[in-house]
Amino acid sequence: MPSFDTVSEIDLQELDNAVNNLKKELNTRFDFKGSNTEVDLNKKDKVITFKTSDEMKMTMLREMLISVVTKRGVDSRFLEFKDIEKAGGAMLSRTVKVKEGIEKDIAKKLIAAIKESKLKVTASIMDSKVRVEGKKIDDLQTAMELMKKLEIDTPLQYTNMRA
Repeated sequence: MPSFDTVSEIDLQELDNAVNNLKKELNTRFDFKGSNTEVDLNKKDKVITFKTSDEMKMTMLREMLISVVTKRGVDSRFLEFKDIEKAGGAMLSRTVKVKEGIEKDIAKKLIAAIKESKLKVTASIMDSKVRVEGKKIDDLQTAMELMKKLEIDTPLQYTNMRA
């Protein structure tokens, strides 16, 4: 039976490249000279950490990260910016969590939309992805288009298409 998986996965190598581009850009920017600004990516925990001297630079870091990530083809909706915290002395820190996987409530919205469309497909939640199965590939492609049109705050990819 033909099927495909709907997932929300980030390309970690592209994210790493984007963070490295951000670091290079920080070294060339005059407004960041001597500010002891640090940007680190923990690939294992999927967390980006900013450390800088004031809130204006923190805001600039956020905008710069979104810009370089977008240029690398990574959806900025994967990034969840946490609150700015004091990091000792005059330094501030901020963590950026990289979200992956489809949350249960969003998966339920996807399944509900597919059921409402009366397509001859079945959708089911499997861990952090949604599997859609049907007898006709055309129905599966219609289901994909339907999910693309939904306004959800999670970037989706469609993988594992089997005929």
